[in-house]
Amino acid sequence: MRALCWNGVRDLRVERVPDPEILNPKDAIIKVTMSSVCGSDLHLINGFVPSMRAGDIIGHEFIGEVVETGVGVKNLKKGDRVVVVSVIGCGECQHCKEETWSLCDNSNPNGLLQEKIYQYPTAGIFGYSHLFGGYAGSHAEYIRVPFADHGAFKIPEDISDEKAVFVSDGVPTGYMAAEMAAVKPGDIVAVWGAGGVGQMAIQCAYAMGAERVIAIDRIDYRLAYAARYSGADILNYEDTDVLEELKEATGGRGPDCCIDAVGMEAHTTGIEHIYDKTKQLLRLESDRAAVLRQAIMACRKGGTVSVVGVYAGLVDKIPMGLFMNKGLTIRGGQMHGQRYVPMLFDLIRREIINPEFLLTHPVSLEVGQNAYEMFNNKTNKCMRAVFKPFN
Repeated sequence: MRALCWNGVRDLRVERVPDPEILNPKDAIIKVTMSSVCGSDLHLINGFVPSMRAGDIIGHEFIGEVVETGVGVKNLKKGDRVVVVSVIGCGECQHCKEETWSLCDNSNPNGLLQEKIYQYPTAGIFGYSHLFGGYAGSHAEYIRVPFADHGAFKIPEDISDEKAVFVSDGVPTGYMAAEMAAVKPGDIVAVWGAGGVGQMAIQCAYAMGAERVIAIDRIDYRLAYAARYSGADILNYEDTDVLEELKEATGGRGPDCCIDAVGMEAHTTGIEHIYDKTKQLLRLESDRAAVLRQAIMACRKGGTVSVVGVYAGLVDKIPMGLFMNKGLTIRGGQMHGQRYVPMLFDLIRREIINPEFLLTHPVSLEVGQNAYEMFNNKTNKCMRAVFKPFN
């Protein structure tokens, strides 16, 4: 089959690779009909996540059609149209039973490798390095889905592919960002990052009753999308002092909830950005934490900072004095998508949230390198390029 493979930093190629096979009775084979790029893919492509190997198939946000199931799969059959959650959960360990699926004890076959960094292994993720299981990704014609009864969900007939594909990752990540931020009716919420996850966090914060959501980014067209499709007020951090603007917008108290939807490749301005970028290039820190610092500084006393932007390792200059003395709560994590999918379909059906506008560029696998360059460089007003392997 054809697949988009990582071959080094910013080196993607379409290659012929063996078709996936059933390896476990709980597996299913899915014919991929749509597979979206994601901001977290950029961390792999730009060389900030260790343990990638030449030939790895990337991609983790996808929908498709069931073409084969193992004998242990009970809830799916050939022909089902499904969305597959990007995080893999076994359904049987304590974490899965508590619906904290991204903490699964059993789905990462490379847990010993991950323990060396994180002390305890977390769940496997499709197409997201050998540190997260070494699973083949979804930018391919077919993919093997382990624990399929728990990770693949039938898509309701009245939900279009263009909406369903983002229920694999972007929508549940945005929802969990708002949930971890403990958004309550009347809250003012600040969201750093107006990419796909940030847009969904904005919509989900409003769904939870936020009075006002403020989106912060430096890309004007993404801020325009945040205003038009997600109803946010917008701040371009290159044109204004974000901390002063947030203070002014909240009567001097600060946002109730601050969401970091950016993660390890955060940009900022001035000496701080030069400092972070230099330390990251020299491998003196793995992640640039400009957004996390700003969120801690901006958040009101007693407020909550929610982190869904991906971080890989060590960061520098975190203002712990502010965190401690302001009595903040900080929560973070990879999303627990299996917990949210049916509820998210209902929110989409009732038009409370709508991710369809994220799909700006439907493309073939053959233009994968160019599609990721466009996505990485924020050109052509790209929110998400979505691969259609059979078009």
